[in-house]
Amino acid sequence: MKRNKIALAGAALLVAGITALAGCSSGSNPKSSSDTGSNANIDPTAIISVNGSEPQNPLIPTNTNETGGGKILDAMFAGLIGYAADGSVYNDVAESIKVDDPQHLTVKIRKGVKFTDGTEVKADNFIKAWNYGALASNKQLSSYFFEDIEGFVSTDTVYGSEGDLSGLKKVDDYTFTIALNKPASDFAQRLGYSAYFPLPDSAFKDMAAFGEHPIGNGPYKLAGADAWQHNVGINLVKNPDYDGPAKAKNGGLDIKFYASQDAAYADLTGDQLDVLDAIPDSAFATFESDLGKRAVNQPAAIFQSFTIPERLKHFSGEEGRLRRQALSMAINRDEITKVIFEGTRTPASDFTSPVIDGWSDSLKGADVLKFNEKKAKELWAEADKISPWDGKFQIAYNADGGHQAWVDATVNSIKNVLGIDASGAPYPTFKELRSKVTDRTIETAFRTGWQADYPGLYNFLGPLYATNAGSNDGDYSSPEFDKLLSEGISATDPKEANADYQKAQEVLLKDLPATPLWYSNVVGGFGKKVSNVKFGWNSVPIYSEITKSK
Repeated sequence: MKRNKIALAGAALLVAGITALAGCSSGSNPKSSSDTGSNANIDPTAIISVNGSEPQNPLIPTNTNETGGGKILDAMFAGLIGYAADGSVYNDVAESIKVDDPQHLTVKIRKGVKFTDGTEVKADNFIKAWNYGALASNKQLSSYFFEDIEGFVSTDTVYGSEGDLSGLKKVDDYTFTIALNKPASDFAQRLGYSAYFPLPDSAFKDMAAFGEHPIGNGPYKLAGADAWQHNVGINLVKNPDYDGPAKAKNGGLDIKFYASQDAAYADLTGDQLDVLDAIPDSAFATFESDLGKRAVNQPAAIFQSFTIPERLKHFSGEEGRLRRQALSMAINRDEITKVIFEGTRTPASDFTSPVIDGWSDSLKGADVLKFNEKKAKELWAEADKISPWDGKFQIAYNADGGHQAWVDATVNSIKNVLGIDASGAPYPTFKELRSKVTDRTIETAFRTGWQADYPGLYNFLGPLYATNAGSNDGDYSSPEFDKLLSEGISATDPKEANADYQKAQEVLLKDLPATPLWYSNVVGGFGKKVSNVKFGWNSVPIYSEITKSK
């Protein structure tokens, strides 16, 4: 993996004080939209077909924290800012974001921005959406992203807000202020993430219904009332009312939900799919020769791991810590990334990504991520003295995501080193796996990973491992880690912040709330009829830029 760095744009915002940028496939054609604007001029041959997956939940921005739903929401909504292919920030709905000091921001939005129901996007649409996402009783998966705003409560009994966030104040229809409960040096940089999208007034009349038929303000909109065919796909068309910097240069997106990556790759090579952002492991050795210049293999901000909940037998307290370390050192990451992934992965040395500014491959304690048969056996034996091991070790994964080969290789490595019964535990779909994880009914280890929401180290750490964080799937809690994380996000000097994040990771390397495996390149490809295909820093194609010949 080429270790390019993405600049920490949030630091530049603080220095300048102001953001300085203006501003199984569906096979069905899009139908007439029930939203405002006419699709009569949409050329069906200009629709781009892409791969996707069934969202875990209805499409509500603050309750979507997985890639299937996130890909759709990012196409349908526009935030205050957006992220270019290299991770740099540009203003979208925002006319300006002024960082008055590390705890206070003033946001001005552009006049005339519209939702696809014809209503104008105003300050209230952001304030109401964020208040909804933060309210504890709404139990939104991304509520953690509002934790730094005044009025958010985090106690043993309450996580979220008990009413409207006091830190959000409307100045006028197009201006609002944000007061933070502590300095958050990268807060302005976060505001392109889906949790911060605005919602139209109609959403609050029936949020469940809205989740099935979302009304956005972005480059694309639903192609009609039946555009989302569950477990099949979703059809989006170009939104003629979107006037931001990410205007679609095509007619829309036909997002197909595939049961396997092999099926998606077969469609790509058979000219039945225009863009694919995940090559199956069966094609790693051949896809670049198969596709030639249409193959994509580049670094991306993606981290892969597996998580073992502390609530599982043998994995709590000191015994659990020893067993996690033993399992980690029993995995031959070098061999797996070479044999299974054909060099499209790089063994992890931390919990973040080499393409993010501040990444380090020399953290204290990182030896726990290196293959060491002798040490693994010693640690496992120490754990057995506390409580003898019994049963089977399994890693759950979704069979529709191309994970079987690496899971099998990982558990075989563990089995050979530790001499225990170890195997994979497949679930048919990503949605089924994530449902078990989020409702805490899964009884095995499970695959985890992170595709960055914005290009900063904090995004790989806070949402996943901070106490009560929305994506903290293993329910990890460490006061020492939380303290270092808080110090890092409060630092206005990026170097100081990154130093704190590295210390925080050294705590994680002791506890292993997740077991880092490798960093992923984005590997994909595109068909012969499309041009201007670029993949962004976070592995997602820049859909709005793609053009298609008839």
